[in-house]
Order: sequence, then structure tokens, then C-alpha cells
Amino acid sequence: MATYRAFEVTGTRHFRLVDRELVDPAPNQVRVRVEYCGICHTDVLAAEGLRMDPERPVVPGHEIVGVIDAVGPGVGTWRIGERVGVGFLAGHCWECEPCRRGDFVNCRDQAQTGTTTDGGYAEVVYARTSGLVRIPDDVPAAEAAPLLCAGLTTFSGLQQIDSRPGALVAVQGIGGLGHLALQYARSLGYQVVAIARGREKEPLARQLGAHHYIDSTEQNAAEALQDLGGASAVIATAASGASMSPLVAGLAPRGRLIVLGAAADPIQVNTGELLFGTRTIQGHLTGTPIDNEDNLSFSAAHGIRPRIEVFPLSEAPKAYEHMLSGGARFRAVLEAGV
Repeated sequence: MATYRAFEVTGTRHFRLVDRELVDPAPNQVRVRVEYCGICHTDVLAAEGLRMDPERPVVPGHEIVGVIDAVGPGVGTWRIGERVGVGFLAGHCWECEPCRRGDFVNCRDQAQTGTTTDGGYAEVVYARTSGLVRIPDDVPAAEAAPLLCAGLTTFSGLQQIDSRPGALVAVQGIGGLGHLALQYARSLGYQVVAIARGREKEPLARQLGAHHYIDSTEQNAAEALQDLGGASAVIATAASGASMSPLVAGLAPRGRLIVLGAAADPIQVNTGELLFGTRTIQGHLTGTPIDNEDNLSFSAAHGIRPRIEVFPLSEAPKAYEHMLSGGARFRAVLEAGV
């Protein structure tokens, strides 16, 4: 019986390396030999027991790059040997009302890779074809992995702004999401402001594309943004509602706070800050697989690259803890072949 290795998790951080039977893919699925899998903060949903049934084993990981090695019945356009990616959304159903209206991100019958269905902390993953992303040859596989989630989320989040080139756009946080958001915002032609804690982060922020830097420990970030003319948008990536809340006052008229970071505490805002200036707070999850292909092409064309640390699959629990501690600079990536 052929098998492959995978890290299952149950309860709270109970990782276990197991051998699983290698089976044929189901209809409209492919089997993918995993090359690399990024470790994302959203993996806490699986690893910290935050699922509906935390005692059911699941394989975390949703920034997956690999090669198709088998296709199931009904698969038409995907071929053995193609390099593909799988992101957080595991493939839309095509049949629910949101899908019928073209809103594939909000499909009602869509699993979440690495949370409600097995993900990429493994040598093999099975995936719906509607969730597959083609990986360009000019994007290295290890770097493509974080772009499938962190990259797509920030790139598509910036598409929500609808502002002219040269508009002032701020990025709150210089971490796994923020270090990519700075690069995308600069490449999209915006005047970019980085907001972070500590003056020591300024050189890196400017290297990544920031024209301006606001140290939120020394300055009132909203006032500093207004001194620059007000932000058309703030891309909020730090997982802290308390740090996002004051930034609404730094928005220009019709400005948007685009929330990408999932925080445990709420965002609090004075209604006057929304009403006077017609400002908006908007959540943004991710994008579709074809959006992801646009993201990868744009990243390759503009030299946008995640900064990664690579760990062997055998060290998946260690790599997860490294991410959770905030020590990763800036994305931890598992290599499945070692």
C-alpha cells in the first residue's frame, strides 16, 4: 500500500506525523504532490482548536504549491505534471446562489483548505479543480506559496480602493501581510505610508516601498495622515482592533479602512468619523483562483517577493510555533520534499 506523510492536528497544537494511504482523486479533483506550503496566521483555526470539531484530525496549511500527479473523473483542462497552487478557499461549487451570481469567494459550499478540509502540511493534497491556481514558471515555488494567501489578500484588498494613481495609501503593520502590501501599493502607483511601532522599522519599510513612515509609538497616526492630506485608504494588516480603530480619523473624505488582519478585539469608531467625510470600514477576505493568477503575474512583472524562512516538513510544529511567536521574517514555508 502506497502512503504519504502528513501532520494532523487535533485539540490545541496536538500535532502528529502520520502515514496516510495514497488513493485516487475523487471526481472533479486532482491529487497534488506538495513542494512547498506556507504557514499563515489563519492556521490557528486548525491548530488552536477553533474549529467546530477540534477533535477531528485535520492537516493544516493553505498556501500550497505542488505538481499534479493524478486527475479524477470529470477533470478536463488540468493535466498531470502541471505546477499548481491551492489557497485558503478550497474550490467553489458553481451551484449555490452566490456562485450563480459570480461571487465565488462567498460560495456557500466551499471548504477552507487546512481548516475544514485537509491542507498542505503534507506530501500530498487533494483539491477541487475549481480551487486550482496555475503557477507561472518565473515565480519560484517557495516564494509562490505565501503569495497564494498573504499576497492575494493584500493585492485584491488594494483593488477595493478605486483611487487615482498618486493617492495616499497607508499600510498598517509590517509583517507577513504588510511587507507585501507595501510592495504592491508602491507598484500600483500610490503614495505609500507605512504605519508601525518603533523607529527601527523605518529603513525596512522604505526599502519595501514606503514614501513616508509613521511611528505609532511616537506620533498620533491619524493626525500624521491628515498632515499628509488624508489617506484614500488604510490597509489594516496587524491583528489588533485597538490599533486599527484610531486610523479611521486619518482617512480622507470617502476614504476606506480595508481590514485584512483578523483580530480578537473589536474595532471601535465614533459615528461622526464615518458620517462626516463619508468614510467606510470594509472587511476583505481573499480572491478567486483566477484573481490569484493575476496576482502572481503582477508579482512577477513588478519583482514583488515575499521574504521567507524555509523549514523541512518534519519541523512543521516548530515552524508553526515560530510563526505564532512573531519571530518569522516574514513568512515561514515548509518544504515537503525534505
